Amino acid sequence: MTFIKVVCGIIWKDDKILLARKRPDKSLGGYWEFPGGKVEANEEHINALQRELLEELGLEILNIRYFDTHFYSDSYISIELIAYQADFKEATFILKDHDKIELVAAYNLKDYQIAPADHYFVQKLMS
Repeated sequence: MTFIKVVCGIIWKDDKILLARKRPDKSLGGYWEFPGGKVEANEEHINALQRELLEELGLEILNIRYFDTHFYSDSYISIELIAYQADFKEATFILKDHDKIELVAAYNLKDYQIAPADHYFVQKLMS
């Protein structure tokens, strides 16, 4: 089984959270997620989050603060998922791994097909 360390951003703009939908040709295509990506060897978590958001969405953030960590496993992969909350600064939204972006009120997160690893954070945000 593969183990990876991933960071994700719960990005706030105008009291809503930014969700990104994976392109159909990507792993978990069609699922919505809190954007982020893999942490490289010897990379600080916050630096990884900033790098991934810039690479994947052309997104810059402010006021980064730790939210929670969740361990997710299925029959193929084991993930340590570290979530940070942050505020939206600016973005070009040139999408690479995603095909759609939406700003969603926390109480509406349940209406989206959320990637399995992110469900824990959705539950915490809705409680």
